[in-house]
Amino acid sequence: MERVLVIGLDPVRIPGWDPAPVVAAIERGQARFAEHGLEADLCLVAPDDAPEAAIVEALAAEDYACVVVGGGIRKHEPLLELFETVVNLIHRYAPGVEIAFNSTPEDTADAAMRRLR
Repeated sequence: MERVLVIGLDPVRIPGWDPAPVVAAIERGQARFAEHGLEADLCLVAPDDAPEAAIVEALAAEDYACVVVGGGIRKHEPLLELFETVVNLIHRYAPGVEIAFNSTPEDTADAAMRRLR
């Protein structure tokens, strides 16, 4: 069974807003991986809490077929440097892995499937 790593922002650790809707959307999105016959791991990080170490640890934990980078990291302009770091860490620690980008937490499995099938 192919395995996917999802790297995204941890909604519980982002101050100033209610994380419940995003947590629920992530759970729904993760459940969809099984529908596609995939296993998926989450690496949720906070930008101000040494995310690089957590990402490297996650990349080294398994042999992933695909890494999906979430829109929270990718779309929020103040996080451009973090996005660049994530892409370069994937390139360095998981060379040859497919990289995908989701639009919402709920279409994460679809993003991975675009790269895997």
